[in-house]
Order: sequence, then C-alpha cells, then structure tokens
Amino acid sequence: MEIEQLVDYLKNYSGPKIRLMEVCGSHTHAIAKHGIRGILSPQIELLSGPGCPVCVTPTAYIDRLIELCLQDNTTVVTFGDLLRVPGSKESLSEAKGRGGSVEMVYSPMDVLGLAGNHPDSQYVFAAVGFETTAPVYTLLLDNIIQNDIQNIKLLTALKTMPGAISYLCDNGALIDGFIAPGHVSAVTGSDYFNNLAAKYHIPFAVSGFGAKELVIAIYGLIKMIEAKEATVKNFYTSVVESQKNDKIESQLNKYFEQADVVWRGMGAIPNSGLLLKKDYARYDAGSAGLDDDNKKNKACRCGEILMGKAKPSDCPLFGKVCTPMSPEGACMVSEEGSCFNAYLVKS
Repeated sequence: MEIEQLVDYLKNYSGPKIRLMEVCGSHTHAIAKHGIRGILSPQIELLSGPGCPVCVTPTAYIDRLIELCLQDNTTVVTFGDLLRVPGSKESLSEAKGRGGSVEMVYSPMDVLGLAGNHPDSQYVFAAVGFETTAPVYTLLLDNIIQNDIQNIKLLTALKTMPGAISYLCDNGALIDGFIAPGHVSAVTGSDYFNNLAAKYHIPFAVSGFGAKELVIAIYGLIKMIEAKEATVKNFYTSVVESQKNDKIESQLNKYFEQADVVWRGMGAIPNSGLLLKKDYARYDAGSAGLDDDNKKNKACRCGEILMGKAKPSDCPLFGKVCTPMSPEGACMVSEEGSCFNAYLVKS
C-alpha cells in the first residue's frame, strides 16, 4: 500500500477504541514534531510512556548530585537536560547558582579531559539513560581503568525497558499496543520484547523516527490488534536486527548487574535498572539506595502521565505554573518529555 492509503486508513478508522503507547522519548518528540496525532482517527489514541530517561530519574538522584556538587573540590558533570530537573528542594541549575560546581558536556568522554586537566579535583559523571546509553558508560569505564584515572566516579540512574513495561501492564495501564523504542531496539534487537508480547498478549511495533516510519508502524500495530496477533514486528529493519548485539551485552555484563531501582512517579520496579558490580564499587558515587520519590509540587501528575492514566492537559499545573521555562515536573524539562511536547503543540 502507498503511504497515502495508510494515512487515509488511520484517519478514517472507525473500529473499537485503540490506545497505543510509545515508550521512547525520541518517538514522543517525533510524534509531536510531525503532527502524527493530527492525522489519526479519534478512535486511535497515542499515549506517551516512560521513555524519557530524564523524566523517570527520581528526586533522590537529583538531590544526591546537588549534595556532591556542593562538596569541596567536587564537580558534577552532566548533560544539559538534567540541569533543570526538580529535586526535592531545588534543581542542579539552582544549586550551581548558589556555588555548586557543575559542568555541562555533550559526551560522557568529555569528563576524561576535565579530569586530566585538573588531577587534584574530583569529577562525578551523572550517568543517566536506558539500554541505549549504558554501553557508552562501559567504554568510559574502560578508559578510566586502563589509564588508572583516580578522580572520576559515576552516579548511575540506568534503567531497562522490560521492567517498566511489565509494571505498566500489571498496574492498570490500559494499552492495546506498544510502539517499541527504536534506539533501544538497535542495541537489544527486536526479540528483546518477545516475552512481553507473549506474557501480556499485546503487540509491539519497532519504529523509526520519520513521519512515514511512524505511520507505517502505527498502521502495522492497528492491523496486529485487529488480527489479535500478540507478536513483535520490526518496521525499522534498516537499523534494528532481531538478535541482540553480543559484544555490547558482554560489556554490560562486565560492569553492571540488574537491580531494583526507582522510576520517578512509579516507585521501585524490580530488576529494572543497572548498578555497578561490587568489583567496580570504587567508581560509584553512591548510586544505590536512592529510593525515595518525593515530588517538589504534590499537584504534579507526572507519574500518571507516564503510565498513560492521564494526559498532560489533565494536570492542574500544565501550562500555568508548569512550563518549559519553569518546570514543576520532570516531564516538562526534557525535549523528550510528554508535557514538554504537549506544551509545544498547545502553544
């Protein structure tokens, strides 16, 4: 079928209500950018799940970074989108404004140069991410160990998708199909989601990030739902293979082990995160035990939004006291956040 025919089908779909969820922040951004919701029938609802790593980073993690950056001779090194994420009292950006030492970088490897230029200072890299980013931190650790660098540690907030998807399905998130994360699948392979599809009798469609790719994946999901096919189909074959990358998995298993970790707004999810193994504890800046999830503003509904139980517009803070310039919740901070993208569309 031509793409125009697929768009026409999705626009005029009149069957039972279908709720689809993307669990990739880049998909959330792409769906908003390309106006995908605007071409869908009212019977097809797209929901944004916990696919933005910054959005699901708990307040205790931010508080720990703030504590570290305010210590003598210690600098926190991070990507820019983490700077404004609210902790229990303030953000990293606010802590920097009152004297905290914080450096923004574009690559984890940039911390090597900072540490080399200032051997008497301690550097803590804020290692946040999913399966896509975790392998990069193994390469950073390789460099640290091989070069016997003594002044770099990692504070990790690394999460894996299957645990979160299981949590959604087990806790009342009424989802008929998932748009599987393209970047994660490029690392793990599309078969990574087979067990989830079988366990919950729900289809997954691996998608790219262009408008045409998303339309094809959404159409494919609708057809799978209509045929009652609880399988995983890969619509991103130019990048994603079915099997995992053994070299990457070996690197991850070398440094990390599965652990129960907290997802902002959802609480602790069993075996849904990665922590450094005990053999590498000397490179850890205190990642374990960051298990509280106090919200700066109790009216924030980020948790419900991440689970597909509420839309950004349902939050009483959305677009009022909570905007990209003054975020109250993590979903409004990142360009991959559901509230951030809903705000852009609204504006």
